[in-house]
Amino acid sequence: MSSLPSSVDVAIIGAGAAGLGAVHALQGSGLSVIVLEARNRLGGRAWTVQASPEVIFDVGCGWLHSADRNSFVAIAKRLNFALNTDLPPWRDRAFGEVFPERERDEFAREIDAFYDRVSEAAEAGADAPAERYLEPGNRWNPMINAVSTYVNGCELDRVSILDMDAYEDTYFNWRVRAGYGALIAAYGASCPVVLNCNVSLIDHSGRRIQIETSSGTLTADKVIVTVPTNLIADEAIRFSPPLPAKVDAAAGLPLGVDDKVVLALEDAEAFPKEGNLRGATMRTAMGTFHIRPFGQPCIDGFFGGTFARDLEDAGEGAFAAQSIDEIADYLGNDIRRKLKPLAESRWGHDPFARGAYSHALPGHAGDRAALAAPVDGRLFFAGEATSPNFFTTAHGARDSGERAAKEVLAALLRP
Repeated sequence: MSSLPSSVDVAIIGAGAAGLGAVHALQGSGLSVIVLEARNRLGGRAWTVQASPEVIFDVGCGWLHSADRNSFVAIAKRLNFALNTDLPPWRDRAFGEVFPERERDEFAREIDAFYDRVSEAAEAGADAPAERYLEPGNRWNPMINAVSTYVNGCELDRVSILDMDAYEDTYFNWRVRAGYGALIAAYGASCPVVLNCNVSLIDHSGRRIQIETSSGTLTADKVIVTVPTNLIADEAIRFSPPLPAKVDAAAGLPLGVDDKVVLALEDAEAFPKEGNLRGATMRTAMGTFHIRPFGQPCIDGFFGGTFARDLEDAGEGAFAAQSIDEIADYLGNDIRRKLKPLAESRWGHDPFARGAYSHALPGHAGDRAALAAPVDGRLFFAGEATSPNFFTTAHGARDSGERAAKEVLAALLRP
C-alpha cells in the first residue's frame, strides 16, 4: 500500500468498487492518482472472510447480478477467479415442508403481479411509494414486503416506484467461488491506495483542492468522491464551501439495511446443496436462508429492513440467535445442536458504510443523477447510488467510477 503524498493530480475518496473502477480507468493517463481509504482493507461493502477452515463467506455483496452485463465477469476471468453460473436458489430449491410448492407458486404469481402494477404505474411518470401498489387485503403482502427488505434494504413505503422501475435486472445471477469481496480486493491490489486514511474535509475554496484526513493533508486538482450516501448526508465528510445540493441528493438516496450471517452446519451431508429455506409465515420480519452454498457445511442467513436494523441494535450475535430460532421453527428443535455461529455483518453500525445499499425515497428518483453530477469541473461523484440502472450492485459502483474518471479526463481537455 502507498503512503500519503502531499500533492496529486487526482484524489479518489474510497477504495470500494467505485474507487477502484476510477483508478483503473485513469491508469495510463499520465496523471498522478491516489485512493484514500478509511478502512484497513480494500473493497468497501465487498468483503470476503474465511469464516472457518471449510467456509468462505461474503460478508457483503455475494452475487454478480445481471452477470451477462456485469463488468466484473470479464475481470474475474482475467484474474483467474472461477465463476459459478448455477441458478440461484431463491425460487425453486425450497427445502422442507414449511413453504409447499403450491404456496410458492401462488406467492410467485402475486409478487410478479405486484411488480407489473408498479411498472405500469411508473410508465405514467408520476412517483409514489411502492407500497401503494400492494393489493389491499392480499395475504402475501407481508412476504412481498419482506422481499423488498432484501432487495431495497427497506420496506415498500420508503421505495420510489420510478427508481424501482429504473433498475435493470437481466436475471443472470452468478457467484465467485473464492468470494466476490476477494475478487474486488484482487482487482485493487495493484492500485495506489492509502489505508486507514479517513477523509473529514474537502476544501474546494482555493485554486487547488485541500483534503484533510486522519493521516495528514494533501492537495489535488480533481477529486472523485465514492463514499456511501449516508456519509455525505450525515456530513461525515464535509465540503467547504458547503454543497447543500449534494447533501440533499444523498439524503434522498439513503442506504437501507441488509445483513448476513453464516452458521456452521454439522452432518451437512444430510442436507441438500444450494437449498433455500424460508417460511410462508406471512410476516415481513423474517430471514431467508441458503443451505450449503457451494456445498459448504454451513447455512447463510439474510435479513433486511427494519427487522435487520433492530437485530443490529440488539448487539453482536443477534442475527445468529434469530437464525437458529427460525431454522428450528422450520426444521425442528433437534437442528439447534447442529448449528454454530461463525460470522455476521452489521452494516448499519459500520461507521464507514452506515447501511448496505441505496434506495430512492418516493419523489427522489432524480437524486441519482443529481448526486452524480460534477461540481465546477473539479469535484466528481461515483458509487452504486449514482448508477442510473445498476444501483445497489458492485458492478454498478465499478462502472460509475469509470464514468467519473472519464469525466475527469474530459474536464482536463477543456480549455
